[in-house]
Amino acid sequence: MPEAPDRAPEPRPPGASVGPSGGPPGGPSVGGAASGPPQPRAEVLVVGPGVAIPLRELQWRFSASGGPGGQHVNTANTRAEVTLDLAGSPSLPAWARQRLVERLGRAVTVAASDRRSQARNRALALARLRGRLADALEETAPRRPTRPTAASQRRRLEAKRRQGVRKRERQAGPDGFD
Repeated sequence: MPEAPDRAPEPRPPGASVGPSGGPPGGPSVGGAASGPPQPRAEVLVVGPGVAIPLRELQWRFSASGGPGGQHVNTANTRAEVTLDLAGSPSLPAWARQRLVERLGRAVTVAASDRRSQARNRALALARLRGRLADALEETAPRRPTRPTAASQRRRLEAKRRQGVRKRERQAGPDGFD
């Protein structure tokens, strides 16, 4: 029996989530395009303001991961290792390249073998690379020496006086005994 077009949809309880087809989440999608276009993959590694590295500049190596995992570990190359040639990267601004080469060397390599999945290890390696590059790009403010406060000087001198009294009390008397 076909539904009447003028019939109102059933009310949903407040806070109930709705899937792409109007039904419950995880349900079938009608038409395939209801969920929107597929999200584009990030093609650059954003390290900081003004510093973005195209993923094509990264060199990947995959190898067998050590440790427990049974047969899966012996057959899958899940360990991910990513290398970035800092000195030869055309996408880095000159100031960033100079600072990174000074602090990290001509190339930086990061590996991840924490997870059983190569995709997760790739994501971990990218996150670690981003972190190392961001840390190296941070500019630390020079320390300005400050004068000790009057109260801290008094505390220091009082502690020295007490220590001197303690040591004098430990010394042997004139007859060689305490």
